[in-house]
Amino acid sequence: MTPPEREPPGTGCIAITGASRGIGAAVALELAQRGFSVACLTRAGQGIEEGDVPPELTPRLRAIRCDVTDEAALKQALAEAAQGSGGLRGLINNAGFHSHGASAELPTAELRRVLETNVTALFVACREAYPHLKARGGGLIVNMGSFFDHLGITRNLAYTASKAAVAGITRCLAVEWAAEGIRVLNVAPGYIETNLNRDFLRRPSVQDYLLPRIPVGRTGTPEEVARLIAVLYAEDLTFLTGETIYIDGAQGIAH
Repeated sequence: MTPPEREPPGTGCIAITGASRGIGAAVALELAQRGFSVACLTRAGQGIEEGDVPPELTPRLRAIRCDVTDEAALKQALAEAAQGSGGLRGLINNAGFHSHGASAELPTAELRRVLETNVTALFVACREAYPHLKARGGGLIVNMGSFFDHLGITRNLAYTASKAAVAGITRCLAVEWAAEGIRVLNVAPGYIETNLNRDFLRRPSVQDYLLPRIPVGRTGTPEEVARLIAVLYAEDLTFLTGETIYIDGAQGIAH
């Protein structure tokens, strides 16, 4: 079977959840800079709220209000993203929630909240994107995982379990939907410094503990994760699916 020709960036739309700040905002901007049309799904419905968006990119960025834990809202948001020329060509499940605390004291409600956002909503987004991607002959779903998915991390049971589930969902959907031309990948960052965690990561005690454990000697940036994801869309490597791609400075494999 001959591989399909690479699709130009200007056709279709890529939807990304949690696009207002941090990694999500960086991914949306990077894709727009490369000529892709991007639907930014955020709870406030205001699109990218962090930093200045270059005016020339504004036409490629569409803001859609969506709470990913609301199934009806998520279905409607993806249908809206699919409207227009080219339909929905991709989905990036970036929205997530982190919980930190002793496992022996973890409330069941807190565990459910993490799993609802990081696992259930992600699956629903994939499921609701499926008919749109199938209708246009395929596409790419990128799930945002974490290098925690294969580690034992104290005081992070809920988050770690959720990211292990993301990797499993990615593998299952990749195998099940491959015949439809739909690829599913899991991008799993390590410690990435954003506006949300910058103060914590720059504490001297945290740096003294963390940096010696990262072989490259530093934390990552949202822009590095964004470039990786943008390359996956730009290069359209149709034989690459089901994999977890770690971007963690080799921390997860260092011994």
